[in-house]
Amino acid sequence: MKGKKTNRTEWLHLRLTEDEYKTINDGFKKTTCRKISDYARRILFDKKITTLTRNQSLDDFMTEMIKLRNELNAIGNNWNQAVKRLHTLDHFADMKVWVIGTQKIQQTVLDKTEEIKNKIGKISDQWLQ
Repeated sequence: MKGKKTNRTEWLHLRLTEDEYKTINDGFKKTTCRKISDYARRILFDKKITTLTRNQSLDDFMTEMIKLRNELNAIGNNWNQAVKRLHTLDHFADMKVWVIGTQKIQQTVLDKTEEIKNKIGKISDQWLQ
């Protein structure tokens, strides 16, 4: 019957205590199974179960990097708008104002870059312990 797809027509009813269900459900959440019935079937028939492992420090690092990426994207958008504005300026006085205004954006980029460097340094220190 291997490889042949068959419909499952038979039912197996189980009654579980709250603790038993919690134990099974907790185990299910750590796997790649999409349905708890698939997980239970794999346990019953001693089939291979692929489990997921989570690295909390990596998750925390990725959360911080996503925030920083979004901030850098916003800064990049601001920079693009400032450069487009520069191309529309006609007078030297207008350009001087533009340069002064973009210095704040430049400092923000440098600050965020330093923050990224520090976060990467912290996470690499954790991983190398």
